[in-house]
Amino acid sequence: MGTALVYHEDMMATRLLWDDSECKIECPERLAAALGSLRQCGLEQRCLHVTAREASEAELGLVHSPEYVALVRGTQTLGTEELQALSRQYDAVYFHPSTFHCGRLAVGAVLQLVDAVLTGAVHNGLALVRPPGHHSQRAAANGFCVFNNVAIAAEHAKRKHGLHRILIVDWDIHHGQGIQYIFEDDPSVLYFSWHRYEHGHFWPFLPESDADTVGQGQGRGFTVNLPWNQVGMGNADYLAAFLHVLLPLASEFDPELVLISAGFDSAIGDPEGQMQATPECFGHLTQLLQVLAGGRICAVLEGGYHLESLAQSVCMTVRALLGDPVPVLSGPMVPCHSALESIQNVRAAQAPHWKSLRQQDVAPVLSTSTHSTEGKPLSPLPGDPICKAEAEVASLSFLLDQQHLHPTPPVRMAITLTAADTTLALSPHVLRQEGSSPKWETEAWARPHESLAQDEALGKLLYLLNGILDGQVNSGMAATSAPAAAANLDVAIQRVLSLGAQRRILWLNIRGKEAATVSMFHVSMPLPETTGGFQSCIFGLVLPMAYGFQPDLVLVALGPDHGLQEPQAALLAAVLRGPAGGRVLALLEEKSAPELAQVLVRALYGEAPPSLGPFLAASLEDRQALMSLRAQLQSRWEMLRVAASESTEGRGDS
Repeated sequence: MGTALVYHEDMMATRLLWDDSECKIECPERLAAALGSLRQCGLEQRCLHVTAREASEAELGLVHSPEYVALVRGTQTLGTEELQALSRQYDAVYFHPSTFHCGRLAVGAVLQLVDAVLTGAVHNGLALVRPPGHHSQRAAANGFCVFNNVAIAAEHAKRKHGLHRILIVDWDIHHGQGIQYIFEDDPSVLYFSWHRYEHGHFWPFLPESDADTVGQGQGRGFTVNLPWNQVGMGNADYLAAFLHVLLPLASEFDPELVLISAGFDSAIGDPEGQMQATPECFGHLTQLLQVLAGGRICAVLEGGYHLESLAQSVCMTVRALLGDPVPVLSGPMVPCHSALESIQNVRAAQAPHWKSLRQQDVAPVLSTSTHSTEGKPLSPLPGDPICKAEAEVASLSFLLDQQHLHPTPPVRMAITLTAADTTLALSPHVLRQEGSSPKWETEAWARPHESLAQDEALGKLLYLLNGILDGQVNSGMAATSAPAAAANLDVAIQRVLSLGAQRRILWLNIRGKEAATVSMFHVSMPLPETTGGFQSCIFGLVLPMAYGFQPDLVLVALGPDHGLQEPQAALLAAVLRGPAGGRVLALLEEKSAPELAQVLVRALYGEAPPSLGPFLAASLEDRQALMSLRAQLQSRWEMLRVAASESTEGRGDS
């Protein structure tokens, strides 16, 4: 199994046949740029190619009316003037004689990907398709979208494969109102969308795109809208939205499949979004989603109109799907005030519907820092010219150049050999390391520690650590004897610090006896007893601090009394790959269960962690401990903030 890539060159056939400043940005070059970059980076060659096919009209009918399907079918024989006249009947749409063929191919490509993932032929995959789909409605084209590719895929997964819980994550910069309308009363589909909103003055200008729209009937709570009310949202804002809104709800929902409406007009440089999130951010978001649904993810291209930014963002997404480490996030990890207002509002709107948000003192923002104006819309329609600041363009060029400075290490995962390790069933790509550091180096580091005098594992540990620090190995796991565990940990920390004062090491202890903040850099948290409590600890405390700290290396030390169940240890290891660009070293005592070593190796290699089991809400004691720690720490670690009322006036405020 591996990562699938589905596309068909015929999907580049449809194009605009007349002058239209609104629609010209949805062009065949978008697909060509993304595919070309995947080939240039060697990523296409590593994917499993799944053949695209045309969807049947019955499959289109899963969400579209027969009359609408017939109308689009009829465009195949229309002339240019007739196509233009029909296009004017819809909002931001153009038709072409190849539209019906391309649209059926786009839907069919996504269905092929869903089938491959759900039958176990592949772990995950990306469908590079056009036309996009998330604006398309039951009987109407809209916003460049003809057939709703992702919505049809969700219905297909339910009917053909018997799924009951599907998560759709829409990170396109425009609200996917088509998906929302189709599933607004359906509790089997959890739809999450963030989008440029500007208090309703950005396209598609809908009040139902705001945070207080949560679905209808049985579907209340299964529509989650996170509106961005100003431009310039960056990596910290996107990550905060995932950690404090999407992941808590999605973990409670426990999806069987994740569909991503992957629009990259939310990336830096795009004229539609005017946002600042860099391409590697989408790799981090994809990594975080891989802890859901056993890693069964189908990403589907939606928007994205700056060709280089689109191409780089697609590559970062595929790197994450392949399990590769993703470059660390750049820039300060401080969510802006407006982003925190949006996060606070959506948490307040969703709290009545989700146990993971209840009893957390969430309340909506009463007076926002950004305000809408009456009259003329603040923002242009899709495709209208937008003046971009010179600084943003320069920043984009610099950041995209930096992508070439982050090569993937030759070895993704290595372990030091012990007698127990030889029984592990490992991927052939995991290196069973037999090397050891020179005797003089081992003795020098062992000298301050009496317990290391006769410890043979230290040399192997140093050899592995040096490989990680030199960029030859990405992550690793080393065995240590119980008497030498503390000394080995100290040596690992001192070895990293010896390379320079700017080195940062993240070492976690979530097995403290009580919640306590010894200092802003020394935090103790009791191990929560429920799945919901553990997830809240990870998403609400550990990861925000880890991303805010931006470590060079993550050290995970697990002794015989660590208290973590194997799925918990795997989840912890999997999500900690992100903050340090995948550089994680796990220290495991030799007498630990082989099953624990197995799940840790798989998680650090990039495989999806196993499920934690049925969701059980955090206890009152655990919730209070988390809220207390967050209140004490958020003045230093801004990523912990979940409300604008907690923040100082941050960057990007209006």
